[in-house]
Amino acid sequence: MRLLNLLLLVVLLLSACNTTKFVPDGEYLLDKVNIKSDNKDLKRDDLKEYLRQTPNAAVFGAFRMQLGVYNLAGKDTTKWYNKLWHRIGDPPVIYNSALTSLSVMQIQRMLENKGYIQAKVDTKVNTKGKKATVEYDIQSNTPYKLNQYKVDIDNKIITEIAQDTSKSLIKPNMLFDVDVLNAERERIASRVRQQGYYNFNKEFLSYTADSTLNSHKVNVNLELRDNIKQSFDSLGKVIFKQYTIRKVIYYANADPNSITDFTKKVELDTIRFRDFVLITPPKYFLKLDALVQSTYINPKSLYNDDAVEKTYAALNSLGPIKYVNITFKEAGNNLLDCYITINPSKTISLSTELEATYTAGYWGPAGNINYVDRNVFRGAEALSVLARGAFEWQDVTWAQEYGVQVGLKFPRFILPFASYDFKKSLHASTEFTAAFDYQLRPGEFTTLNADAGINYSWTRKQFRHKFQLFDLNYVYFPPGSPTIAFRDSFLNPIKPIFNPYNYVNHFITRMGYSGSYTTFNENRPLQNYSIARYSIETAGNLLNVLSHMFGQRDSTGAYEIFKIRFSQYIKGEFNITHHQIFDAENRFVYHLDVGLAVPYGNGDVIPFESRFYSGGANSVRGWGEGMLGPGVYNRISGLNRDFNQVGDIKLDMNMEYRTKLFWIMEGALFLDAGNIWTINDYSTQLGGTFHFDTFMNQIAIAYGTGIRFDIKFFIIRFDLGVKLFNPVLTRREQWRVNPGWNDLALHIAIGYPF
Repeated sequence: MRLLNLLLLVVLLLSACNTTKFVPDGEYLLDKVNIKSDNKDLKRDDLKEYLRQTPNAAVFGAFRMQLGVYNLAGKDTTKWYNKLWHRIGDPPVIYNSALTSLSVMQIQRMLENKGYIQAKVDTKVNTKGKKATVEYDIQSNTPYKLNQYKVDIDNKIITEIAQDTSKSLIKPNMLFDVDVLNAERERIASRVRQQGYYNFNKEFLSYTADSTLNSHKVNVNLELRDNIKQSFDSLGKVIFKQYTIRKVIYYANADPNSITDFTKKVELDTIRFRDFVLITPPKYFLKLDALVQSTYINPKSLYNDDAVEKTYAALNSLGPIKYVNITFKEAGNNLLDCYITINPSKTISLSTELEATYTAGYWGPAGNINYVDRNVFRGAEALSVLARGAFEWQDVTWAQEYGVQVGLKFPRFILPFASYDFKKSLHASTEFTAAFDYQLRPGEFTTLNADAGINYSWTRKQFRHKFQLFDLNYVYFPPGSPTIAFRDSFLNPIKPIFNPYNYVNHFITRMGYSGSYTTFNENRPLQNYSIARYSIETAGNLLNVLSHMFGQRDSTGAYEIFKIRFSQYIKGEFNITHHQIFDAENRFVYHLDVGLAVPYGNGDVIPFESRFYSGGANSVRGWGEGMLGPGVYNRISGLNRDFNQVGDIKLDMNMEYRTKLFWIMEGALFLDAGNIWTINDYSTQLGGTFHFDTFMNQIAIAYGTGIRFDIKFFIIRFDLGVKLFNPVLTRREQWRVNPGWNDLALHIAIGYPF
């Protein structure tokens, strides 16, 4: 709590500094900007983006901390510390009447474009001392609406596209919105170009509008531009000429403008496949097949704008390519040749990373060595090798962990017996993964974990997809592990404290799908947006079929493969994050994460590795990582880690206010709630079972504050969480009105929590 109070004190002191200290005489600090409108349909947040001058950013919407830091400087600008305050703070925004007038013009133009042709925007400027308040008063008046829409073009293709009411953006009785009308032109032109009309563009289309006096109704006609109609005999033959792609020619390290005949070899090699041609130096850096697999522009198909954009995105995503340029040239008889210039990029990198870790009370060093070759077989295959070592000091000795992860990613769909054309049409990437991990916990157990899998991934517009064909995980405990002392203390068969299944050899074979969707618009980064992620996986079904065929069982009656028990379960998870943006430096972020895992068949419990946990830097931050739940389960006192604190049902709800403080420093206030539960009653997790009539009273609540440092490529985060409601305690103690040290949790992490 002292840290929270100190932070609030710093914010108040900085914001209380003389805000007009560096405002020259005769000028004013822009203190406030207010927007008033007589029309509730005109959203204030939408109007704000047309303002050309806004006040200094405010922390939590009230305290101008960045301006306060700037004002800490003295008048002597030769002093280094004064320069420092000026560099990390923000100077005062001086009221500028010209920018106010420009804002009025921008708002007026926007309103006219939206159909409010008779709208008026008035301003009022109030000054007090050295501060100015600007008020924009909008009178929208009666808007103009669409009365009749007609397509008047003597061309069957355009007419069919424009009159497609299911796709058209123009709707009956809509506002006379110029932005929508322009978007409709772009839609029509895009659809026309997708059908091979390479020379067509939206500028060939125009609207004529006719409004009856005082009716506020507009009749709109879509036509070809006058110059096109007047020269239709000559221009029409060019505009409405449908093109087919003849060849696709790639130039590696070459300028296509310097080569007039791609069939000649001038210190270059020419490689052909079907109607794809690669012209490259003898030591070519990329195979033709890798380029073809990432190209959506196909010979013998009509020219298509979408195919061009997708090709740009796919080729630029290949590791060996630095940049791409695509051009077209007429090849006679309604044919186009596509020329793609590619430039190589650096393909091999080696990086190291050192870090300090803190997990459930244990500190220690950790390090990674990462090797990446983005073109290992000259087909844009990416080979990555990550070696990791970590140590934790546990009272009297070091716990150790060593691991190696290997990934080989192909930028194409790899599946035996599938045809070449089928695999190319999917435009998916294939990744083979393998990992090995060794963990030594002195006095407790030693375990080896081996994992291998195949994944397919692809992207379609705002959707990302990943299909896990299979993932095989083998957990092995060498002879003598767990130790006798650990077994006697925690795995006693009469009354075990930990679930014994987690400490025997077992197989996990998974198959699953995961995906994500975002509404983020790069062209409007200050518009509210959401990100959704979802996944489902199932385990053990294939092994279950094989085990039934061979009939192998252990002493408990469970089926085995190679005398090793395997898990069988289904698991799903969904989380969504919504960003409510006030301005570039202030936003609310809401987050919901729900998950459910159900064991069945050969398994009566979910493997430890696949269960959910709660608490930590990305969950309910009043608790340490994995130290909350399940339900009202009482963790074993005296243990830094209680391996029973996992569950089959997960619920996380978070709300966070983020703001920029000054320089690279950001601040946050957050409220978290959630817990985990088990799906079945387990003797080792008493109080952890989910019940509809009790789970609401078992949702833990925490609040806190955070400091983040935005160092360009990543965020360093320090979050201090405080328990507000602890469901494990007695009813009288659950609400932590006067929290103590045991109610605090400090989290150090990289990146935002969600």
